[in-house]
Amino acid sequence: MENQYPFLPTIALPSTTDLIRLDARPRRSVTLDSAALEVMTDLKLVDPVSVHEDTPLDDAHRAMIGRGIRLLFVTDAAGHLTGLVTATDLLGERPMQCMLGHGKRRADLLVRDVMTPRVELEALKLEDVASAKVGHMVATMKQQGRQHALVVELNPETGHYEVCGLFSTSHMARRLGISLNFIRVPQAFSEIQHSLLHES
Repeated sequence: MENQYPFLPTIALPSTTDLIRLDARPRRSVTLDSAALEVMTDLKLVDPVSVHEDTPLDDAHRAMIGRGIRLLFVTDAAGHLTGLVTATDLLGERPMQCMLGHGKRRADLLVRDVMTPRVELEALKLEDVASAKVGHMVATMKQQGRQHALVVELNPETGHYEVCGLFSTSHMARRLGISLNFIRVPQAFSEIQHSLLHES
């Protein structure tokens, strides 16, 4: 075996050795004509980050900050996907609506109170994404007014669809070097209060 796989030479670690920075890693340039898969987070290669539906909002927010992400998959006790929660869900008007509508304090709110349930989610098929360009994804997400898009693939063994990819407008914007602000999130409490008081 040693003859078949000879060992590799080593060097003494130089005193000038640095850790590579994420922004210094070489990346292919991305344009609107690039393949959509270039900007998709492949969940076969990157572990999806999930949170239990009974997690307090502040704990979910800390999990996002700790991972540097703006979306968490939501699961039940059996580990089944029950929805999605985004930073907008946690910091936007949904918590305020829930507090006013159900007489709860923010500290009592759980992820299940503000998440988007699985039955309300839509997804793209991997087979369609595989032949699409980044421009198609930008147009799709702009039309839907969403910051994230799920991608699913049919598992032939189980007959079930599986979430296998994720698109994020913030990730696409970074790769493209342009702004993709499709959703305006109310920033001030007065804006949130005004929207709640003037709902039809």
